[in-house]
Amino acid sequence: MPRNERDAWNQRYREGSHGGSGPDPFLIKSCEEFIQPLFPAGGTALDVAGGAGRHAVYLAERAWRVTLADISELGIERARDLAKRHGVTIDFLIGDARSMDFGRERFDLVMVFFYLERDILPRLGAALRPGGLIVYKTYTHEHEKFAVHGLSHPMYFLGDNELLHAFPGFRVLHYRESVHERGIAELVARKPL
Repeated sequence: MPRNERDAWNQRYREGSHGGSGPDPFLIKSCEEFIQPLFPAGGTALDVAGGAGRHAVYLAERAWRVTLADISELGIERARDLAKRHGVTIDFLIGDARSMDFGRERFDLVMVFFYLERDILPRLGAALRPGGLIVYKTYTHEHEKFAVHGLSHPMYFLGDNELLHAFPGFRVLHYRESVHERGIAELVARKPL
């Protein structure tokens, strides 16, 4: 039995889960509709809880300088291998996002996929430069009905419209909640200039 979150994630990677084969369709759509039009030359991006690197590599292939932060050494090892296979460079931060210093106004883009730690949300917003984007997708409480992915604790599920209001003062460019096969919330929001 894993002793802590790092051990639990390392075990998941050892067992072959959470590898991912490509970027989430929401990231691809966000790039087409928001990221590329606002940042045609790329910029700096932070991938929080980026795991095996599927999102970081996708952006790095599009001229972004990406920092991937994750708690799992094995996840980071997979991300390094993926980046090498794709011929891109990514910076890595290994550690618990709850205690990481993401800096202030350091990134043009912050992305988070399927990770929820409410206490770091203000720091994610602060890490964005004015005009920067947050791209966020994770589970809502509706996901409890589907009993998949091993999630069971309510702390991992967003409430109704919770993500919509998670970054006060930001301009919401896209927001959607879905209950088709999974309970999911998606957000693209822009920090004021």
